[in-house]
Amino acid sequence: MKTIITLSLLLFSALLFAQTTISGKILDEKGKPVFGANVFIEGTYDGASTTETGAFSFTTLATGNPTLVVSFLIFETSKTVIDVANFQNKTIKLRESVTSLDAVVITAGTLEAGDKARVSVLKPLDIVTTAGSAGNIIAALQTLPGTQTVGEDGRLFVRGGEANETQTFVDGIRVAQPYGASTNNVPTRGRFSPFLFSGISFSTGGYSAEYGEALSSVLLLNTQDAPDQNKTEISFMTVGLGIGNTQKWKKSSWSVNANYLNLAPYQALIPQNLDWNSPFQSLSGETVYRYNFNNGILKVYAAFDNSTFDINQENINSPEKIRVALINNNFYLNSSYKGVFGNNWQITSGLSYGYSNNKINLEADKVQNAENAAHLKLKLRKSFSDRLKLSFGADYFVTQFNEDFNQNTGSIFTNGYDANIAAMYTEADIFFSKKWAAKVGVRASNNDLLNETAVSPRISFAYKMAKNSQFSFAYGDFSQTPNAEYIKYSNSNQFESEKASHYILNFQYSKNGKTFRAETYYKDYRDLVKFDTETAAFNSVYDNSGSGYAKGLDLFWRDGKSIKNLEYWISYSYIDTKRDYRNFPMQVTPNFVADHSVSIVTKYWINDWKSQIGFTNSYSAGRPYNNPNETKFMNGKTKSYNSLSFNWAYLLSQQKILYFSVSNVLGTQNVFGYEYANNPDNAGFYKRKEIIPTADRFFFVGFFWTISNDKKDNQLRNL
Repeated sequence: MKTIITLSLLLFSALLFAQTTISGKILDEKGKPVFGANVFIEGTYDGASTTETGAFSFTTLATGNPTLVVSFLIFETSKTVIDVANFQNKTIKLRESVTSLDAVVITAGTLEAGDKARVSVLKPLDIVTTAGSAGNIIAALQTLPGTQTVGEDGRLFVRGGEANETQTFVDGIRVAQPYGASTNNVPTRGRFSPFLFSGISFSTGGYSAEYGEALSSVLLLNTQDAPDQNKTEISFMTVGLGIGNTQKWKKSSWSVNANYLNLAPYQALIPQNLDWNSPFQSLSGETVYRYNFNNGILKVYAAFDNSTFDINQENINSPEKIRVALINNNFYLNSSYKGVFGNNWQITSGLSYGYSNNKINLEADKVQNAENAAHLKLKLRKSFSDRLKLSFGADYFVTQFNEDFNQNTGSIFTNGYDANIAAMYTEADIFFSKKWAAKVGVRASNNDLLNETAVSPRISFAYKMAKNSQFSFAYGDFSQTPNAEYIKYSNSNQFESEKASHYILNFQYSKNGKTFRAETYYKDYRDLVKFDTETAAFNSVYDNSGSGYAKGLDLFWRDGKSIKNLEYWISYSYIDTKRDYRNFPMQVTPNFVADHSVSIVTKYWINDWKSQIGFTNSYSAGRPYNNPNETKFMNGKTKSYNSLSFNWAYLLSQQKILYFSVSNVLGTQNVFGYEYANNPDNAGFYKRKEIIPTADRFFFVGFFWTISNDKKDNQLRNL
């Protein structure tokens, strides 16, 4: 028995003798102690936590050169190969994690909306609960700084750029025809219903090298990855009907919605400024199918739209009204896959196809055009660490456009073009620290129609000066194929890409439901298209000698906490811009730009009434126009634009909503510009006609009913 005890004591003594003490201090980058960090030998249970002074000490049986691991929530995990025998009283410094929630985020030129946005200026609900938006994504975005309200057009005009200078992407894949068809001075709206989208990123400039063919802006729409439950949504409206259904399974889901719109009831109640033969009508639908693999998600999105209208338009150059009848058919298909593979690799791939066909009757003349457009995309992204992520990829765009103009005299004019654009890009996201970050990239593209190769560098920096505030700077070169309005008529070899350079400085503060943004920018335009006729035509002489600039200041303030149940935001934009392009004789401010714009949006929940009410007031200074009765070009200015809109959503029950909205409540007589006669009268005076809204007000009433498993979900987010 004594022998066994003696052997046990000897073995225990040997084990004690074999143990080595590891000790030291854990500090942050500023030399301050880190309290509560976990310090241990990798692959063992040997370790300890740091004290208030950052000190640690423990014993280990490990020998040789094991790995010492130090981890703590807000710091990057440290792994150090040590010499066990000589690791006493050592100091290890931890670097702050750049993936923490309060780490720097590059915000220059980008406005985020969505649940996944790190710094969001809008919520998903905002797109459709903004008074005056009427469920139109574009109308809601026009309450943000940097945009222009061009009421006679309806599309998105950003920082001195025309509407075609903004490109739209769904799940990273381009949409060639993002707007409904229309005619001169009759506004259009975005094709997409917001209820299938979970996030929106709206870039007013300086955007990523991943995107091209846009001089001014990109709008990124992201469809939902997964619905929360099975449900059916039904809509009864004064302007139509709608129905939607979502089914969710273990690994997949499917959503579909369809809408029929007819403005006849609205036009019968509200006096119209147009002579309608047949009101605007449309039948549209969207569907998205999602399948979740173990390492990725496949989404297939499809949308169709058929719309018609028939009007008699006044024309200053014609004693009689001109009849315009339009039939538009549009189809869009988008398929995308996003997943992970290997060692921290991400892949994004997809393709889209868009088809648009217009049949237009201009009195006895007929115009028919068709556009087929496709986009193929592949993107790879590698995370080398939390501090370095590298992306690279390729795009291929195909566009075919054909147009036939049949005159009542029997003459037929055929125009069109085929364009193929191949592009490659690479971009690095670099986090120098929790406070410093950069995005550096370059994009190269080849346009076979123009026989041209363009190289566009992009760079952004961000510095977090305090916990809730930061500065960002962005610079980028951008190019875009000239508008189809020009290249459909002429030999494309005489054209070059239009180009722009962006410089953006941004400050953002965000804390406890309050956000403030201030952004100043400068854009340099060059190689803009010019022509020598009254309008772009088949016999015009074109060149790329145009130029211009845009500079300004955008301010944004949002507050959802100061007053209970009230959310509001205020946007202000100042812009100074001039262009020498089209048939302009000199560099002047174009007619779609107002130098001062203000939007105020409010939303208030009244619990006793079970209601949300909202007001939106939009103001713009007068816009320039050219008066041929004056010698100075583009010397006129319209009166200021002002529109106050109101909406009210009343919950009849948890899943039934009665909704009411009216735009331009005060009936302000807004004027967008003037149309002048081509020739003077006998007194040498050019007569004119006001360009005004199609109606002074828009009135809407709807009943929205949701049927879901939990009997709680409703369509308030869609209104």
